[in-house]
Amino acid sequence: MGRHHAHEARQYTARMSGEDDQHEEDDRTLFQRAMRDVLPLKRSQRALPPRRKTRGRASFARAERSAVLRESLGIGADLYEVQPGDELIFRRAGVPETVLRRLRRGQYRVEAEIDLHGMTVSEASAELGDFLRAARANDVRCVRIIHGKGLRSGNRGPVLKNTVNALLRRSDPVLAFASARPAAGGTGATLVLISRR
Repeated sequence: MGRHHAHEARQYTARMSGEDDQHEEDDRTLFQRAMRDVLPLKRSQRALPPRRKTRGRASFARAERSAVLRESLGIGADLYEVQPGDELIFRRAGVPETVLRRLRRGQYRVEAEIDLHGMTVSEASAELGDFLRAARANDVRCVRIIHGKGLRSGNRGPVLKNTVNALLRRSDPVLAFASARPAAGGTGATLVLISRR
């Protein structure tokens, strides 16, 4: 009885195996028939480079620059960051627009000048503070600060320009300031109007 069952199982397995082979052959034939008129796509001669994920480098650099300046100047939200070609422009509340317009046009005589090129942020901050105090003590009305455009500063951006921008905004005697006209240094220099004592 056991041998009989084993024989039936072998026959059943052989029959199923034959049916499977037949199904595979039918499937292959159907697929080949369906694909008979299909043409392969032409390959492009030029391979596309793999797409790389781009990091937010510019925003990271800007945030990093802000952090460095805040830390070095000990300032927070009053930092107004600018880029190399940006024009500096500011007037304190209560200062008429016409005063700023005249300053931008270079209509005030420059009585003193300081060049901050090559200085570190801390050196420039100290020098600029001393310069502004001395200018006010001597009743100097208009000064020029040369800080450079920051074109060669790389990812750090115009560090001295941003330092000057932040410090001038915080300095009470400063009434207004604006980037110089192109002939007088352009965005690499700033004209500053100082209040009288």
